[in-house]
Amino acid sequence: MDFQVKQVSNLNRIFLDGNCEFTPVKRAKVLKGERYSYQLAYKSEERFMSKITVESELGDAVCVRAVGNVPSELPCYPDKTEYCERATAGLFPDVLFPVGDTHFIKPYRWFSLWVTTDVPTDIKAGDYSITVKILSDEEGEVASETFTLTVLDAVLPEQTLINTEWFHTDCIADYYKVPVFSEEHWTLIRSFMEAFTKCGNNMILTPVFTPPLDTNIGGERTTVQLVDVKKDGDSYTFNFDKFRRWVQLALDCGIKYFEISHLFSQWGAFAAPKVMAEVDGEIKRVFGWETEAAGEEYSRFLRAFLSELIAVIKEMKIEKVTYFHISDEPSHDQVESYSKAKDVVADILKDFPIIDALSEYDFYENGLIKQPIPSTSSVEEFIEKGFENRWTYYCCGQGGEMSNRFFSMPLSATRIIGTQLYLHEIKGFLQWGFNFYNSSKSLRHINPYEVTDADCAFPSGDSFIVYPYENGAIMSIRGEVFFEALQEMRALQLLETLIGKDKIHSKLTRRFGKIRFSTYPRGTEKMIALREYIVKQIEKNM
Repeated sequence: MDFQVKQVSNLNRIFLDGNCEFTPVKRAKVLKGERYSYQLAYKSEERFMSKITVESELGDAVCVRAVGNVPSELPCYPDKTEYCERATAGLFPDVLFPVGDTHFIKPYRWFSLWVTTDVPTDIKAGDYSITVKILSDEEGEVASETFTLTVLDAVLPEQTLINTEWFHTDCIADYYKVPVFSEEHWTLIRSFMEAFTKCGNNMILTPVFTPPLDTNIGGERTTVQLVDVKKDGDSYTFNFDKFRRWVQLALDCGIKYFEISHLFSQWGAFAAPKVMAEVDGEIKRVFGWETEAAGEEYSRFLRAFLSELIAVIKEMKIEKVTYFHISDEPSHDQVESYSKAKDVVADILKDFPIIDALSEYDFYENGLIKQPIPSTSSVEEFIEKGFENRWTYYCCGQGGEMSNRFFSMPLSATRIIGTQLYLHEIKGFLQWGFNFYNSSKSLRHINPYEVTDADCAFPSGDSFIVYPYENGAIMSIRGEVFFEALQEMRALQLLETLIGKDKIHSKLTRRFGKIRFSTYPRGTEKMIALREYIVKQIEKNM
């Protein structure tokens, strides 16, 4: 049988045409508690059913998944191609499918298997081999490749970064066509929450009301309102049972922080979010686009609601890990509406952090918001001016030379973000699309296996990082590489305890040049060298 196989880095995107990097890897050093992945790229001249086996002392800590290809009509914006791996539309390797007892080997093109090891924290230090074999009923052993993991006698520290990718609860119900907050929906939510933490997220967007995000003005998204509201004349009563269930489920899945969905509309806070309530025995929309954000009626409602919500938050003992939003990405011409909306709730929320994505420094300087989240393309300006509790985010606007998670970018550019976050002392990171399976402005629902760019609105990879599968979420290669970036940050924090922050800065600058958000070591080889250098310094100074 004509069968080619190459053991390569997980920073290589294995394109069907084989016009890509094949960076050979044979061994790596890892810390206890670390997740490590590599690939077996293969090309077969025949199609056949195979069995994939793993022989290793690491046992069930090793898993193999198949990299699947999905389409992109917009891999990147035309004016952001400075550092693209592939800017033309086509098929891109991204989704990670489970490999069962048998696996179909596709012919004629390049494909890959993704081999992942979750190194136990209590494992003995030393060398561990991983042998992956591809077997055919007719041919027997078609391929066999061995990789060696050297586990160091040091444990990767816990993640301190507060990390959130916005969790779109409605998109889960929409894709699987299940009633919102039915038992089927709750089961799927759990699966997505488990994948959420596997990506390194520890803060979750919590939809007390349907989040007013990425919604066309005058339009609606599927209602996902955790708090039941009943209107009786001019008064309101609230039921928080679903909110309590959500919080407990999130905690069970390893989530540590909660961000309450935005209290006012996106892009300036000029309207209320959609709020549904029982009125005379019927469920109706009582607030929405037609409601003035800082108007008397919504202000009175919101203050009554927040008073009771805060009591429940304290009852559940999450008051120290709960954050609030006013409105997402206000601009200069929306200062007045944002300020008025904030004034409605400022006194009630005085004991809670209010965080919002915005990149205009004067909003922060003028005291409009104490905890802004500027983009990675703006945060260095904030830092230079004395920004203390540092958060940052990226979205569709941070392309080209910036680190991001687009299909078009080298995976090394996705991976560098962890080192950038560490060196700039970032405390929190936000990205807007964990599982946004809608078109831009939510004009329609999409199938993420068919549409990956929100109807050519955002570069593919921006709006989601996991895929819906048979019984819940499955990962993407971008999600795995981003998680490894966060591990880099944690490894640097371990190294800091050994040699200090100043030495890390000087050593990395001397070896790799000054690392900023727009300038950094580029390419697979340099990213591998950076990782190996960090691990080598830990090993040397233990």
